[in-house]
Amino acid sequence: QVQLVESGGGLVQAGGSLRLSCAASGRTFSSYAMGWFRQAPGKEREFVAAISWSGYSTYYADSVKGRFTISRDNAKNTVYLQMNSLKPEDTAVYYCAARRSAGWSWKDTKYDYWGQGTQVTVSS
Repeated sequence: QVQLVESGGGLVQAGGSLRLSCAASGRTFSSYAMGWFRQAPGKEREFVAAISWSGYSTYYADSVKGRFTISRDNAKNTVYLQMNSLKPEDTAVYYCAARRSAGWSWKDTKYDYWGQGTQVTVSS
């Protein structure tokens, strides 16, 4: 069982930056691939970024590529999402998710555990 707690969301102006954190419980964090997803009001949840258990492999949605960076610190049981050059269309609730596999996936159905989400609002 893994529990995930996101933090770092908030209100920021367009062009600004935020760093989201996701703290995981459990001693097997390093064996999980991790992902970030988001859901805007009235829209379906969408993939943002993912990282393999080792951190060496990452993958991004086209909409955030070049602006967002996913990373992890297995010693701290934490995964991060650095978000730069934020746009109003990035406004959403951001969720982190853990997958009982070494490799990442862009499909939310492949993830086994989810956090409660953190709100990110980007004003124009």
